[in-house]
Amino acid sequence: MNGSNGAPRKPKALASGSRLGVFAPASPANSVDMIAGLAALKRHGFQVAASQDSKAEGYFAGSSLERVNGFQGALFSDQVDGLVALRGGYGSNYLLDYALEKSLPSPKCVIGFSDITSLQIYLWQRCAWVTFYGPMVAAGLNAGTGARKGYDENSFLQAIGKTEGGWKLRLKGEAVLAGQAMGSVLGGCMTLLEATIGTPWELDTKDAILILEDRAMKPYQVDRVLMHLKQAGKFAGVRGIVLGEFPESEPVVAGAPSVREVCARILRPLGVPIVFGAPVGHTERPMLTVPLGIKARLDAEGEGTLEFLEPAVLA
Repeated sequence: MNGSNGAPRKPKALASGSRLGVFAPASPANSVDMIAGLAALKRHGFQVAASQDSKAEGYFAGSSLERVNGFQGALFSDQVDGLVALRGGYGSNYLLDYALEKSLPSPKCVIGFSDITSLQIYLWQRCAWVTFYGPMVAAGLNAGTGARKGYDENSFLQAIGKTEGGWKLRLKGEAVLAGQAMGSVLGGCMTLLEATIGTPWELDTKDAILILEDRAMKPYQVDRVLMHLKQAGKFAGVRGIVLGEFPESEPVVAGAPSVREVCARILRPLGVPIVFGAPVGHTERPMLTVPLGIKARLDAEGEGTLEFLEPAVLA
């Protein structure tokens, strides 16, 4: 399933008192959002032990060397138990030029979404690391629990803290094609997943429950990405699909198909369970946290349920 052909490598659980490092692999954030996000982590009892210090360069949070050093510094530090991304934007792919897999220590929780998908797929394919598709300091955590553009507290704490048994996640979407399936949960931001095609860390989607989400895409652009994934063989062997809300993605022309209709037309013929409209990644609703790399059962009935069959973290 992953590039290492081994069992998923799980990080140690995070709990109240755990020390978190904030890393900025992509774009910078404004200080108001950063302060609000750090306050949210502290409310859960986490200590912020390290925060990447670099000067923004255009749409990057610093030079590529500063950004990779911020990531690796937190991974290697004995004072950091887990990592939370500052925000997405663009630039995580630059870190992949540094052959990270040759120098990575034991896994730590790496939490983020959007542009962080590039790093999460790399860590899975090259190192079999379980990571967490969830809120970031200035994108989710800053808005608060249960708030618009905030995060779902329960799934966040369960994903990074539950060390025994599985748990269920209500997807709060709608079934496009009903049914049940089991597989490893993988995926993330759709355009970033697409961007791995042709790289040495191209995502292996066989036997996966695939998460696909994005924002500000016209329906024809979603159509184009889905067709590329289909023609590249990325849907062959997929067990089930969970689609996000795709906010800010209204049709350009009146009467043209919506994103949901585009997804249904292209994906229903696969004959696998599909849920559309889950608040994962880019969403107006409180964002769910989804572990990537562990086994789960997708139940595409009603609002849809994702039941994780094993913990994502170790005691």
